Amino acid sequence: MAETEAQRHSDHHDEDVHDANYQAPPEKTIEEIMAADQEDESLRRYKEALLGPAQAEKIIVEPNDLRKVIVKKLALVVEGRDDMELDLTGDLSQLKKQLFVIKEGVQYKVRIDFIVQREIVHGLKYVQKTSRLGVNVDKMKHMVGSYPPKKEIQFYLTPAEEAPSGTFSRGTYSVSSVFTDDDKHIHLEWDWTFEIKKDWA
Repeated sequence: MAETEAQRHSDHHDEDVHDANYQAPPEKTIEEIMAADQEDESLRRYKEALLGPAQAEKIIVEPNDLRKVIVKKLALVVEGRDDMELDLTGDLSQLKKQLFVIKEGVQYKVRIDFIVQREIVHGLKYVQKTSRLGVNVDKMKHMVGSYPPKKEIQFYLTPAEEAPSGTFSRGTYSVSSVFTDDDKHIHLEWDWTFEIKKDWA
């Protein structure tokens, strides 16, 4: 992605992703979190349960990747059908060539698979803006939450959304997605497309 396009993409999301009046708490390492409030037994037990193995060892899943959050996959989940998946670990510029077909009017959910390593991440958010013929038609913004490092892939599943229906709703839609957090770190931005049809074929 060209620098100007990347800048446009970031600006495109910034007003929707980050509340200008919200001040995120200062970032803390796992060691700092565990060292605080040691005298509060219930809080100490809560932090131990939340952090799990991450309190005793530095969890690094992909040593050559310095990111704390590595977004692996996006999936469209429709009950009774195989998940439709996008691999987010390769060339993101190719994603627009992979067209999802969605039957009009169905209920679907979006699932994001990701890895958290090195440190806890606070206030993860998923924002998705959908447009058709250059006009914004929908926006979803989900608070994903705070996650400790884990060796296993973690995921977030959005509440159900209903695909548009009717003759005028059928066609191809462009989607811009961003996975970010309270500290305004953009963990991943990507564009993809789907097509609303009368049926799955």
